[in-house]
Amino acid sequence: MGPKYVKPTTQIPSAYKETGTWKPAEPSDESRKGKWWEIFQDPQLNVLEEQLTVTNQTLRAAADRFQESRAELRISRSAQYPFVTANASVTRQRQSSNRALKGATSPSDYSDYFLAGNVSYEADVWGRVRMVVESSRTQAQATAADLETIRLSLHAELALDYLTLRGLDAQKQLFDTNVTAFEKALDLTQSRFQGGVASREDVELADTQLEQTRAQDIDITSARDQFEHAVAVLVGQPASTFHLTPVDQMPVAPPVPATGLPSELLERRPDIAGAERRVAAANAQVGLAHEAYFPTILLGIAAGFESGQFTSWLAGPSTLWTLGGTVAETVFDAGRRRAVSDQAKASYDETAANYQQTVLTAFQQVEDALSDLRVLEEESKTQDAAVAAANRSLEQSTNRYKGGLENYLTVITAQTAVLTNERAAVSLLTRRMTSTVLLVKSLGGGWDVSKLPAVD
Repeated sequence: MGPKYVKPTTQIPSAYKETGTWKPAEPSDESRKGKWWEIFQDPQLNVLEEQLTVTNQTLRAAADRFQESRAELRISRSAQYPFVTANASVTRQRQSSNRALKGATSPSDYSDYFLAGNVSYEADVWGRVRMVVESSRTQAQATAADLETIRLSLHAELALDYLTLRGLDAQKQLFDTNVTAFEKALDLTQSRFQGGVASREDVELADTQLEQTRAQDIDITSARDQFEHAVAVLVGQPASTFHLTPVDQMPVAPPVPATGLPSELLERRPDIAGAERRVAAANAQVGLAHEAYFPTILLGIAAGFESGQFTSWLAGPSTLWTLGGTVAETVFDAGRRRAVSDQAKASYDETAANYQQTVLTAFQQVEDALSDLRVLEEESKTQDAAVAAANRSLEQSTNRYKGGLENYLTVITAQTAVLTNERAAVSLLTRRMTSTVLLVKSLGGGWDVSKLPAVD
């Protein structure tokens, strides 16, 4: 009974709109493998990602939910087999001598020894049990896909936090270098002031710039601590005892992940796989609602021994047995079955629509990530040119100041421009790294629908 399941069709583009410099995926591509974060070639990140797999509490909870769904499937499958029970009892009773309808030969005291087994079975004529099992199986597969979705999200979140932290390390290094340079500039200006070459105003400007840069340098430490704490939670460690040693610089450029074909996205996104499995489960529920219109057939047999004396308890004359079956059919339910059937069909339509929306959102996320990477790459080239121009301007301003052709305000302005543009360049590199993570995540990481468990 019930409709045959057909996977919902989706509109798949022939190619991504954003092509950029990305190449089609190949079997050897690192982004197609499970440990996709290794494309960043950061040993510390690799260690943290491996830790997350073992110690993250959110991931453990998701794995437990999957085990719950597997247990639910085993519960459903048990209905495919007969239900066998056995019971035994030994009683000694005394009846009232003044009871009503007491016979002259009826004993007041007697014993009863009883031993019997019962076998009951629901004949799955209409396929109700099979549909329950199928619904439980597809729900378990959906839960397995949910587990992989959470796993992918957590690994991506860790990579995002870690790379952002490393970007802050690079900014901290930049500010540390500038603080040192501004300290030397202040010493030089003070020497020139003592020699009567520079004004007191120049000294104050140099001192202001130095303290302002120190304040920004300290502020970066606070932001870095927040990301370090976030990484600690992701790897299952207390923030109070977790520490990441700062690094001097980030990679020159982010890795180039492979995108593959748009049709492959449906195979590589665990959330899409989970949404499709829920459509299959909803389809089975439609069949269950339809089956309610047909009668339930139960078969049963009971056999055992009963005697009033222990010595004859298991003797042949003490044998008893019962064999029979029942058929039950609802005659009138005031439209309840029709309502349940309509509800199941509406739930199927809703689940199918959610599946379609999940696919649309997946393509949107891929296009967003590809667009970000393309734009950020172009922006980085322009920003690098701005950094070079700012450094040339600073060199010229410094030389003119030393020659007495400019005041120190011109030098301050040039130094600020260099620091601002260098910091913007570091921020752009960080954004390119994190956008690469988002692209890998939107492509499904290293997961594939073939890894979805059969859950037999």
